[in-house]
Amino acid sequence: MRHGESIGNKENRFRGRYDFSLSETGVQQAQALKKELRVVKFTIVFSSPLKRALDTARIISPSNLKIQIKEEITNISLGSWENQLKSEISKKYPYLWKTWLKEPEDLEFEGMETLKMVQNRAYQFVEKLIDYHTNGDILVVSHRAVLKPLFARMLGIAKNYFWKIELDPASYSVVEFKGDRGFTFTCINQNKHLQDYNREDLG
Repeated sequence: MRHGESIGNKENRFRGRYDFSLSETGVQQAQALKKELRVVKFTIVFSSPLKRALDTARIISPSNLKIQIKEEITNISLGSWENQLKSEISKKYPYLWKTWLKEPEDLEFEGMETLKMVQNRAYQFVEKLIDYHTNGDILVVSHRAVLKPLFARMLGIAKNYFWKIELDPASYSVVEFKGDRGFTFTCINQNKHLQDYNREDLG
């Protein structure tokens, strides 16, 4: 699942690894998500180390499970863009901004982690899950720029995939794995548990 709305989402800033907290709405979204998934018996919980993901996981996770923090599912590193308003980035870097809007898979600048790099580390994390946690329901709380490239890899989608997969704050997706079949998505971007739903700015 993707974490709930953060302060950075609310202010329309590039987040990256800047450690934004959940907004008040984000906390409410996580609580709604907990209620939505109350019947699921999770056997293990993994989270990105960033506060917006970890706090979402803390709200949702059963009290008897210790949250395992994994750097492999932390958000993309966006270097100097982090915590910057998207409106300012669009003015300061018009060519890179256009690439972000049209072909983010090709975006690359000094200090940035590319989406391909993110995809590789996230997929390696999933491969470890398959090797060591083959039974039960696993909860993974991460970020849009991690889950989108990961899902694309699972589905065998090459570029351009980023803007073709929508993942809203506090949405969840369900993926099953079977050794003879691989990955099967039974649900993507489920958000029916969210009240007063407003779609996030796609940029």
